[in-house]
Amino acid sequence: MASPLRMSRLRRALLSTLVTASVAGPVAGAARPAAVQAPVPPALAPLRTFTPAALAERYAVTRDAIQAAERTAAAHGDRWRAAMLRVMADPARRFLSFDGRDGGRAVEVFGDLAHAERIAVLVPGSDTNLDKYGLLRGGAMRLQQELGGRSTVIGWLGYETPSTVSAEVLTTGRAEPAAPDLSAFVRELAVAKPAARISLLCHSYGSVVCGRAASGLDVADIVLVGSAGIGVDDVGALRTRATVWAGRSSGDWVGDVPHTRLRLPFTTIGLGADPVSPSFGARVFVAGDGGHSDYLRPGVALTNIARIVSGQAPSEEAPRA
Repeated sequence: MASPLRMSRLRRALLSTLVTASVAGPVAGAARPAAVQAPVPPALAPLRTFTPAALAERYAVTRDAIQAAERTAAAHGDRWRAAMLRVMADPARRFLSFDGRDGGRAVEVFGDLAHAERIAVLVPGSDTNLDKYGLLRGGAMRLQQELGGRSTVIGWLGYETPSTVSAEVLTTGRAEPAAPDLSAFVRELAVAKPAARISLLCHSYGSVVCGRAASGLDVADIVLVGSAGIGVDDVGALRTRATVWAGRSSGDWVGDVPHTRLRLPFTTIGLGADPVSPSFGARVFVAGDGGHSDYLRPGVALTNIARIVSGQAPSEEAPRA
């Protein structure tokens, strides 16, 4: 059970979050991504094979869906979204799925998936949506470049992420419906690419989604970065055969978030144990001194993440306390 001091800190953090959300919500409401109109995308059958021909067909279908969303956004006067979708529809880009509704969902491939021997699935955190998609794309591109040939990074924006200034970001509420979709996607990868080494790279609130999906997934590694907690007390509770890694930079504000849970009548606030704490049981690697969004920028964190995804030990692993 959490100490009275920790409970008090959590209540103060929750109050601060709710106050901030009450101020920021009305200001952002008129431009929130979920307000942009978008058509229902076509239903997609699971890909059973990742041959170049099968992937090219999927990429073409998804490009059509992006272009349909672009036309809808333009017709409703959403010029910013229409311009962004026009860029996403570039024939050089490769999407396995796309949905422009509710802030947007997209699964983009970076690298040659048909011939990949290593696959990293990047699961982003709060406030990631189509209007802020460049952050996810940039990180995925840098990781793929660091990994080099025979490696593919997949940016999996497959769920409606919570706002950073909301009470939802302190609960597992958005992760619960997202986890089955992530599990299904990873299983699809494993069936189509049985010889590939698959890793989950989970940033911020994305680590909560990964935690909910972890049990039974056929992945080599689960890498948690910038995580305030994943809703469990230790690695054993994940019931996974994967090696679980955790890294946090010294400049990441998440380190100041209280790591406990407060049970209320209708929900539980807080995400539990600190993933980089010795008691959690993850293998902790050095992640540099960057900020919360800097893990996939050039530096020791990116280098170590790429080594883990490649099946190598990180060049700098944090000593155990």
